[in-house]
Amino acid sequence: MLILVLNAGSSSLKFNLVDMEEEKTLAEGIAERIGISEGFIRWTIQGEKGRLELDMANHKKALAAIMEQLKHTVLGEDQDVDAVGHRVAHGGPNFGDSEVITPAVLKEIEELAFYAPLHNPASASGIRTAQELFPGVPQVAVFDTAFHHSMPEYAYTYGLPYELCQRLGLRRYGFHGTSHRYVAERTAALIGKPLEASKIITCHLGNGSSITAVHNGHSVDTSMGLTPLEGVVMGTRSGNLDPGVLTTLMEQEKLDGPALSALLNKKSGLLGISGVSSDCREVEEAMDKNKRAKLAHDVLCYGVLKYVGSYAAAMNGVDAICFTAGIGENSPGLRSWICDRLGFLGVAINEEINGTRSKADRFISTPDSKVAVVVVPTNEELMIAREAKRLTSNN
Repeated sequence: MLILVLNAGSSSLKFNLVDMEEEKTLAEGIAERIGISEGFIRWTIQGEKGRLELDMANHKKALAAIMEQLKHTVLGEDQDVDAVGHRVAHGGPNFGDSEVITPAVLKEIEELAFYAPLHNPASASGIRTAQELFPGVPQVAVFDTAFHHSMPEYAYTYGLPYELCQRLGLRRYGFHGTSHRYVAERTAALIGKPLEASKIITCHLGNGSSITAVHNGHSVDTSMGLTPLEGVVMGTRSGNLDPGVLTTLMEQEKLDGPALSALLNKKSGLLGISGVSSDCREVEEAMDKNKRAKLAHDVLCYGVLKYVGSYAAAMNGVDAICFTAGIGENSPGLRSWICDRLGFLGVAINEEINGTRSKADRFISTPDSKVAVVVVPTNEELMIAREAKRLTSNN
C-alpha cells in the first residue's frame, strides 16, 4: 500500500511517499515559494537528491510537478497512490481522531481557520488540490490536536467565564500531537514497558516547542494551548506571558490585535531575547560572547525544566523523558542543562553518550538512573501514513 503524505503551508508543500508494507519512505521533499517567483522543488527519491527550479502559481501546479518526478522514478506512469494523508494543524473541539475527508469534514477544517489562520486554510488548499489530482483516492486528515483530546477537563479549562469558553471553544487544545504520539510509542518500546502502563514526558523541541505528559498512552496535559503560542519560548514565539503584559503592550505601544499577534509570534522568543537569531544553533554558538544569547538559551531550558517537573507531579511519577525534534535531538547542551537539575527525580545521564550525535533512537541516561532519558528522532510522516492506512485499508 502506497501512502502519499502531504503537509501544505501557505507557500510550501512537503511530501513523503511511504510504502506501508515495510513502512519505508520511498521519496520525500518540499516545494517552496509557491505563488512567489524563484520557486523550486527539492527531493530525496530512493536515496538520490534532486532539485528543480520551477515557478508554481499554486499548490496544484506544485503537486503536479512533484507527481511527475515520482512517476519518472518510484511510480510507474500508470501507478497511483492508494491513499493521501494530510497534516492538519487544528481540529478544534470536535475532531478527537483522524478522519476520512468528506465535504463536511473539509468544510469544518476551513471554518476552524478561526483558531489557526496561518495553517488550516493552507491545509484545506492542499486537500482540495489532492482531491483534484487523485479523484477517487481516499484522503485522510490527521489533526495535530487530536492526540490531546484525552486531557481531563481540569487540564484544558481556562480561568475565563465558562459560558464564554463554551461559546467560542476557548480551551487548551495542544499541538504536535502526531509527534508526541509517535515518540511516546517508541519510548515505551525502548524502556520495555507497555505504553498502556507507562508514564512518559515527551519534549518536542524545535522552532516550535511543546512538552506533553503521556500517561498510559494518553495525553493528560500539554504545554501549548488554544494556539501554538502558549508554553515555553520558541524560535520567534513568546511562550507563556502574564495577560497583563498584553494589555500593557496594547496601551503603551498602541498595538492593535494584528500588530500584537505579529510581535508575539514573529519577533519574540529566542530571537527577541537574544537579538541574534531564532535558530537555537546560532544562539548556542553565540552564548560564550553574548549574554543575551545565553539568557535566551537558559530561559528556554528553564521553561522545559518546569514543565517536566510539573508533569512528573501530574502523573505522580515518570518512567521516561524523551527529547525529540530539531533542538531536542541535536542539542546535548540543552539536554544536560535540564537533566542536571532533575536529580530529585533520580535522573542521571551519561555525558559522553549525550554528546555523541546520532540519528538513531538511544538512551542517554545511565543504567542506574531511576528515570530513563532517551532521544528519539520524530517521524510524524510515518504516523500520518499509519493513520491513513488504518482508516482506508478496508475501502
